[in-house]
Amino acid sequence: MNKRSTIKTLATAAALALGALGSTGAWAQQKLKWAHVYETSEPYHTESVWAAEEIKKRTNGKFEIQVFPASSLGKETDINQGLTLGTVDMIISGPSFAARTYPRFGISYYPFIFRDGDHLIAYSKSPVFQEMVNEFRAKTGIQVTAYTYYGARHTTSQKPFTNCAGMKGLKIRVPDVPAYRATPESCGANPTPIAFAEVYLALQNGTVEAQENPLTTIEAKKFFEVQKAIMLTGHIVDGLITQIAPHVWNKLTDAEKRIFTEVTQQAAARATAQIRKREGELVDEFRKKGLQIVQVDRASFVEAVLKNKPLESMGFSRADYDKIQAAR
Repeated sequence: MNKRSTIKTLATAAALALGALGSTGAWAQQKLKWAHVYETSEPYHTESVWAAEEIKKRTNGKFEIQVFPASSLGKETDINQGLTLGTVDMIISGPSFAARTYPRFGISYYPFIFRDGDHLIAYSKSPVFQEMVNEFRAKTGIQVTAYTYYGARHTTSQKPFTNCAGMKGLKIRVPDVPAYRATPESCGANPTPIAFAEVYLALQNGTVEAQENPLTTIEAKKFFEVQKAIMLTGHIVDGLITQIAPHVWNKLTDAEKRIFTEVTQQAAARATAQIRKREGELVDEFRKKGLQIVQVDRASFVEAVLKNKPLESMGFSRADYDKIQAAR
């Protein structure tokens, strides 16, 4: 009996020790891959790195997250597919790519739907967006945890223009998404999809003569080096969503899900603040670099989009549009 009691006591102690070890994360540490297409200098990367360390800290080392920047694990299409294939565990990416499997997300790219960055952030906290997040998870298993302001998209070109008509015939790089093509197509331009990592070279060698992106991206990707003018079209107020793969999310405890959500939302808020600050500085900086900064007739673009690419023709819901407009 004494011997049996001793063995039982030792077995219990061993089990408790292993349990304690597992709870600190040292016993069952999980290595996760977090991928994106942005440069290491951009807040989307630096804040993702911060979030990875913060998640590790708050989970007592259970999750070791490595962030892979600058398309190092594939183009944006690849990393979005990777969430389902299991080749990546987390990404930060434009919801336009998620909209390929869940089209309702795409409405946030309908030109001129957002008044400004504040409006986009209000939308990200609205009931209509939460409804979309839940439907997207139900369809794909992927969990959206945070929304980061990416910036107002403006147009750069070798030749300046002041209105929609000035874009006619312009060969412009846009992402291969209908909502991105809507404005240039409405104005008679020739939108040309090119992978994000290849845009600089395409502008440099004349494959395309124009592109559109937020000012902070124009700076980070050095597009200003191979373009002569920036037209402040502001046609899309853009954002990025942080997504977690189903093979990861479904295995998290409720406490871990809260940690991943809270930390990625904090990272998104930190990155958003940096982007907005930098946007306010860049017009003068680009002007000092010799670029022509052009204030355009925005109304001409809005009218062309409403006429040539009405909301319903792109498969979007008027009810969603109205709810987004009401977001404050």
